[in-house]
Amino acid sequence: MSDDRAALAALVGSRLCHDLISPISAIQNGLELIALEQASAAPAPEMQLIQDSCTNATARIRLFRVAFGSAGSEQVMSSRDMADILAGVTQGGRIAATWTLAEDLPRFEAQLLSLAFLCCESALSAGGEVSFARMDGIWQIVASGPRMRIEPEIWACLGGPAVVEEISPSRVQFALLSLFARESGMGLLARTEETRIDIRIG
Repeated sequence: MSDDRAALAALVGSRLCHDLISPISAIQNGLELIALEQASAAPAPEMQLIQDSCTNATARIRLFRVAFGSAGSEQVMSSRDMADILAGVTQGGRIAATWTLAEDLPRFEAQLLSLAFLCCESALSAGGEVSFARMDGIWQIVASGPRMRIEPEIWACLGGPAVVEEISPSRVQFALLSLFARESGMGLLARTEETRIDIRIG
């Protein structure tokens, strides 16, 4: 994928996420109003299902906007926003995310971390945990789980040239992580084991 095509794809991602978040947020607001009107009654199962689905969709769109959207070199993302996004995506699911950093970070670094999370998520089919840490300017993303589904040929993209033609849409995060890390001048290394993945960025 050429740099121009990657930049255009990022703009498309930003546009899609921007246009989708508003109607989903409106549905959530409507559900909250209904809940207030029926405060004395227990929420119906179908209403709870809709609410949970909207909450999850909103969280994933926020994550996708950071991961696949356009990231300016001067933009900054707050650590709180990053933590909120990860908490929303993993809420009620089989994957937990640990984010303990307090300082804000450049938007392009948040993009790389979001793509790394999506790479790890694809391997945690049976659930697990993804943790984020930074030491001496190097990000470390560690994923662990009881039964990991690791595709060696896909993980080989990280730290090497990505063969986009051989990657399915559900694995596009691997190609983009490799490309964006290279464009930003940051090193990228991934080690995979039976129950652990270690990604270093920096």
